[in-house]
Amino acid sequence: MNQSPVSPTIDAIQENFLVEGYDNIVNFAKKTFPEKPRHPLGDDEKTEHVPLAPEVIGHIGSFPMTNSLAFALLVTVFLSLIAFACSKKISVVPGKFQAIIEIIIEYVYNIGEELAHSRNKAFFPWVMTFFLYILAANLLALLPGVSTLGIHVMKEGQQEFIPLLRSINSDLNMTLSLALLSVIVTHFFSVKFIGVTDYLKRWFSLKMFGVFLFVGMLELVSEFTKVISLSFRLFGNILAGKVLIKTAWSFSAFIVPLPFYFLELIVAFVQAAVFMMLTLVFMAMLSEKHHT
Repeated sequence: MNQSPVSPTIDAIQENFLVEGYDNIVNFAKKTFPEKPRHPLGDDEKTEHVPLAPEVIGHIGSFPMTNSLAFALLVTVFLSLIAFACSKKISVVPGKFQAIIEIIIEYVYNIGEELAHSRNKAFFPWVMTFFLYILAANLLALLPGVSTLGIHVMKEGQQEFIPLLRSINSDLNMTLSLALLSVIVTHFFSVKFIGVTDYLKRWFSLKMFGVFLFVGMLELVSEFTKVISLSFRLFGNILAGKVLIKTAWSFSAFIVPLPFYFLELIVAFVQAAVFMMLTLVFMAMLSEKHHT
């Protein structure tokens, strides 16, 4: 028996229902979710990539002010205010906060004494400053607004987002500066504690001239690798964390990034401690006299 063309079959009804349902779902999805996912704190241009070079946000005369330099000054002011406030509240009988700070300082000082003995009195202010500065910079970089609040500028005919603040340790210029300062101070203490003559003997010696000349050249190369090691380790870990968090933000604004934030808290402490300990070890090694 032939089916009537006027009355649709069950298959045709189901097909029309599925097609209409699919179109409705697609239209609803297009209205609800844009084609490009948007960052919870602003436009998507902020999260497409993490540039290696810092962005210039202004000039002081002819000197360019980058967002990482602005953040470095902010960290310096923050630590200065904390130090000033703590110095006004020091008491003979410490409170809870003072007791915690004293435990941390005493622990680091004892480690320095085991490695450098009496020389630790000169080393400790430097290594502790490195630790506090790097730790504060890493933790403050995790606050909302860093790398997300900024301005839009026209560059090469396209609108580009420039954050006002950027983590200093995600800028290789900053980590390289810290590494150079660490190595320079290390050599200064080496000359101070062992003298110029013994310091030069580390690199050059007239005894077995050929052998010690080669060994001295290797020692000089190792000093350059210290700079590379200190700077790139800190830079790579912090930059990788920024990329990881921004990638997590592209999936979800509040749930997915949370584990990575806790991970970055651990990384912030570990990288500050590693930089401090390596600097302390280098200082202790280069200020120790060689016995022949």
